Amino acid sequence: MVIEGIDNLFIDIIERAKALDPVNTRNWFDKLTLLHLNGGTLGIGCPDEATVEYLQEHCKSTFTRAAQECTGYLVSVDFKVDHKGQEQPALRESKKRLKLHPDYTFDNFVVGPSNRLAQASCAAVCHSPGITYNPLFLYGNSGLGKTHLLHAVCCETKKNNYKSSIQLLSCEDFVNRFIRAIEQGEISDFHSQFRTVDMLVIDDIQFLQEREQSQEEFFHTFNALYHNGKQIILSADSAPADIPSLEERLISRFNWGLVTRIDPPSYETRVAIVKKKAHLRGLTISDEVAEYIARKVQANIRELEGALTTIYAVSITTNEDITLQSARAALEDQIILGTRAVSITDIIDVVTNHFNVRLSDLQSKKRSQSIALPRQICMYLARKLTRHSLEEVGGHLGGRDHTTVMHACNKITEVQENDAQMKTLLQELTKQINQMQYS
Repeated sequence: MVIEGIDNLFIDIIERAKALDPVNTRNWFDKLTLLHLNGGTLGIGCPDEATVEYLQEHCKSTFTRAAQECTGYLVSVDFKVDHKGQEQPALRESKKRLKLHPDYTFDNFVVGPSNRLAQASCAAVCHSPGITYNPLFLYGNSGLGKTHLLHAVCCETKKNNYKSSIQLLSCEDFVNRFIRAIEQGEISDFHSQFRTVDMLVIDDIQFLQEREQSQEEFFHTFNALYHNGKQIILSADSAPADIPSLEERLISRFNWGLVTRIDPPSYETRVAIVKKKAHLRGLTISDEVAEYIARKVQANIRELEGALTTIYAVSITTNEDITLQSARAALEDQIILGTRAVSITDIIDVVTNHFNVRLSDLQSKKRSQSIALPRQICMYLARKLTRHSLEEVGGHLGGRDHTTVMHACNKITEVQENDAQMKTLLQELTKQINQMQYS
């Protein structure tokens, strides 16, 4: 395959990929390099393994389509580290097994009153792992930046000491690996993998709930690391004591170090986040557009990113600059009356207050009518007022499976059809939940 003007062609491919997938577009796409275009394969150079992983996972089909449209040939795409980049070979090799998101660095994390302590504690851990805060436990609602900080810690720790052995994974992945090790008779290899690292970072540790054998395994893993002075960092959607069905000995250990909460960002922080996210995508927006998005989207950072994606997609499609007017038009179907999205937390707060029960009761195994009814109402309203799946709703209410949530929804639907009092109650609770969107 011989193509004239190959450098200009590569620029066209990058621009086409941006247009095809505004969600995953990043400003560093312009820094990707052309390694080769021969034998039906387009080699694209990346600065590090994190970038390779990101492009392989999120953008391979997009770049393949862009390359085929721009060349007119059936072309496959291959992402590789460009060894002419500035990153040192030893550091590049040490990061190879860590699947770090290239956006999730301390430089790209916007600090505000809601997350300042969490960010500062994570930064401190990078410079003195196993000493300053051990364990470090971050908690807060979904979409507030916990995962970003976990990746940032790993990235910075590697920069400080590329020889550091780090395991970064979700709690679900930890449990699945443990189960697989038991099935395959490789439990000693599992112990070696997780009990000998310099830093263990686990996201969404609340998924250990109601997994007794996994809790037992993690208890011993925690002890082995802690007593050897190795760093442990955990994240969850709630404080240790509020995770249902978690053993007391684990709750106690999680509280040994620093437990810090991340709250929803303030208006000023949201404006800064919007500007930062726009910059990462190579998107130019005015202050008034950033302020408009920050006023209208208040739930979490992911929804701010969603609003930016919508604006970017419209801008690419219409080939017009982004103005306040065009931003409003782009988001009119996404944002109604300036409200933020209803969250499961909103629903739980209203229901628990009405029935005078605690969240821990709803997440427990209690089946008394005084607990079962508000739990079922929470499930019903969550399915009606949010976009969460059956599994996600069940996860917020004690790790219940989708069939339990489905049964609860069907039961409440049936009751309200035949009970005017229940119908009135659901309408009143819905009204209270919707009013919280304006707070």
